[in-house]
Amino acid sequence: MTIKILFVCMGNICRSPTAEGVFKKTITKSNVAQNFIVASAGTHAYHIGDAPDHRSQQAAFARGVDLSQQRARKFIRGDFEDFDYILAMDHENFKILTAACPAEFKHKIHYFLDFAPELNTREVPDPYYGGPFGFEEVLDLVETASGAFLTELITQKGML
Repeated sequence: MTIKILFVCMGNICRSPTAEGVFKKTITKSNVAQNFIVASAGTHAYHIGDAPDHRSQQAAFARGVDLSQQRARKFIRGDFEDFDYILAMDHENFKILTAACPAEFKHKIHYFLDFAPELNTREVPDPYYGGPFGFEEVLDLVETASGAFLTELITQKGML
């Protein structure tokens, strides 16, 4: 069984590539990476083909996550069919995804942070215009949610 996961933010250069990288690290450490296809995309075409923001890369690398090989891409309609979980980083992107989604695929769209209710927020804040602390906050949220999401999947799908 292969589970296909797509993390989605606005430009696909900060939050969603960070989530992709952190989740890949999480599944690798848990020895279940072979059960997953993990990717990220943006709802807007601002940065297609670009590497993740250098600040995201630096913050992630300091925690053992290499984002350097990722390249931004825009979410496409076919992603609704291709992925099992489409995980939005915030309200705006969740609304964009649900508005564009055919009815038969709406069950695939979730707020990523809903898998970690102890965080008491649904949104991963966009660190793009903030200082370095914003990138650390994104990593803190994404690390917690990645572990909780994987635990949920293991429980649901009986992996391990």
